[in-house]
Amino acid sequence: MFLVDTSVWIGYLRQSYRQPVSWFEEILERDLLFGLTGAIYQEVLQGADSEASYEKLRRFLGTQRFYHPADPVASCDAAAAIYFRCRRAGVTVRSTIDCWIAQIAIENNLLLLHDDRDFDFIASVVPELQLYEGRLGSDLSSEVHEDVASYDEPVTGAS
Repeated sequence: MFLVDTSVWIGYLRQSYRQPVSWFEEILERDLLFGLTGAIYQEVLQGADSEASYEKLRRFLGTQRFYHPADPVASCDAAAAIYFRCRRAGVTVRSTIDCWIAQIAIENNLLLLHDDRDFDFIASVVPELQLYEGRLGSDLSSEVHEDVASYDEPVTGAS
């Protein structure tokens, strides 16, 4: 199962040709389980460039699988510990939200698909974070994603 970060959603919606977007398209083609977090949902929505794009994104993303923290307090503590561990190791994470996303990926045993160097830095300090690097095994084929909606045009201005 995959957690798809904001950086990949934006690339996908803008029809980027970067490698993580290609990996996401392969996940979609193979109907594998993927989802997002509330923070990713918010980040993608706030990048919409018009009310129409916002509404279309809201309807589409709102139908996707959402992964949540295991415990509101303990998960925040663990996300802060990720930031702390990185800082102690000399790694500056630019976004505390990335620590939150990393923690949710860890708690839900998800492969994180991203296009954001902060996650590479986090994973170098926090080995529990599993990053997806484009190697789909046949053992994943049984994990089917149930699509509820489709989004058929890219959104410009999402960031």
